[in-house]
Amino acid sequence: MIRPKLLFRLIHINWVLIFHGLDEIVLKTHLFRPIRYLAFITPSYWLKSQTDSRGFRIRRALEDLGPIYVKFGQALSTRKDLLPEDISDELVKLQDRVPPFANEIARNIIETELGMSIAEAFAEFDPSPLASASVAQVHTAILHTGENVIVKVLRPDIEKRILSDIGLLYELARFAEKFWPDARRLRAIDVVAEFERTTLDELDLVREAGNAAKLRRNFENSELIYIPEVHWPLTRKKVMVMERIYGIPVGEIEQLKEKGANFKLLAERGVEIFFTQVFRDNFFHADMHPGNIFVEVPDKYIAVDFGIVGSLSLSDQRYLAENFLAFFNRDYRKVAEMHVESGWVPSTTRIEEFESAIRSVCEPIFEKPLKDISFGQLLLRLFQTARRFDMHVQPQLVLLQKTLLNIEGLGRQLYPELDLWQTAKPFLEEWFHERLGPKAKFNKLIKQFPEFAEQFPEIPSLIYKALNNAAQTHQQADIQQREIALLRQQLETNHRSTLWTVILSATLISAAIYFQ
Repeated sequence: MIRPKLLFRLIHINWVLIFHGLDEIVLKTHLFRPIRYLAFITPSYWLKSQTDSRGFRIRRALEDLGPIYVKFGQALSTRKDLLPEDISDELVKLQDRVPPFANEIARNIIETELGMSIAEAFAEFDPSPLASASVAQVHTAILHTGENVIVKVLRPDIEKRILSDIGLLYELARFAEKFWPDARRLRAIDVVAEFERTTLDELDLVREAGNAAKLRRNFENSELIYIPEVHWPLTRKKVMVMERIYGIPVGEIEQLKEKGANFKLLAERGVEIFFTQVFRDNFFHADMHPGNIFVEVPDKYIAVDFGIVGSLSLSDQRYLAENFLAFFNRDYRKVAEMHVESGWVPSTTRIEEFESAIRSVCEPIFEKPLKDISFGQLLLRLFQTARRFDMHVQPQLVLLQKTLLNIEGLGRQLYPELDLWQTAKPFLEEWFHERLGPKAKFNKLIKQFPEFAEQFPEIPSLIYKALNNAAQTHQQADIQQREIALLRQQLETNHRSTLWTVILSATLISAAIYFQ
């Protein structure tokens, strides 16, 4: 049973959709058809423009519904291959052009968090935000040392709004798992829990600053990507100060063309960055939508916004790598076996059938550039295959899948001729050689040698203890065997005594009866 507070939130969501002229969405939600008339009695419904495009109405509805819905729109905005152009063009504005909050509120948050006035903290501070997104907005400033920086400020009461919507997601997930078998296979509640964890992490800017610092170390002096530096003395939970970067937003294709960007190399480097983060570092930027990625022409990326990052367990990392490599080599049987071995599909799955299903989905997309792949059709066929073989969603991989979709969408925009598979394959092969080849095993032995050398003087005593324990164990076994033999002999003696007693008793009784 949905609690009254959450029921009210559901009603509000449907009211917002109706208010923005998205009546058809509400009409498809049978439970809420009766409340569609509520919006019609409000003056604002009749005063709103009736000529707004559908893309504009969808974007405004998502903005009014709050940060979780804005993030949903951001994710969709990277998939122009799945959406009509008018809608995708509007959703792009959700990446960094969400309506900002008042300058006075931003100043109050900054001064409260830093414990000093704006003038004490900065030589200059621009009250007009440079960008505004679902969780925070960004202002430019200059430090007293002369460095240009950005000041990121969390939206007021953002945690309260997010928790309210996450509560609703939990209720809907429970409802879905109760009445919809596919929701149990998709592990809806676990997925919401993973979403909750990553979203709440995003509300701590000290954590985000730590993520940025780690990524910066991982890619220090890299030709692939630049990570700006954090200014720790002015960073708090709700405020973060970071080096200001200058680049062209990756979504500004025409501007990149004018400046002479190398689109092919950028697309290939995007793939390399993804696989480097996942397999070399096991620490990846998990919010790589175009609003967070810039380009230093001709071919270097600059990343911002590190609130959402991901990592994998070592077993998931290995299974994923082996699945990718088998997939790139079209070894579909290996893919099927790895899915069973990792527990991603039930152990009762027939390998031959699963192999055939994977081949039918994947084979048509090989040797095709991104522009010729119908991603919507691919997703549909993958979903059908997952349902047929009872493949369960792995919540720990959801962030990775989302990031891969972002990278693929980015590559599609920059260089549609990109062969995603052939670009990634050499990197994975090199990773396998470095991690699992003979050289890797030798290096592991060398790495463990100091520990072995430290324990070497103790080896004779350890051997003596082991031999002594073995001898004692052998003696104890001999004693136990002798005791068992004696016990067996005693039992046999007792058995014979009992037998003769029975015979003698029977003879005496028979004689007594005979001579009676």
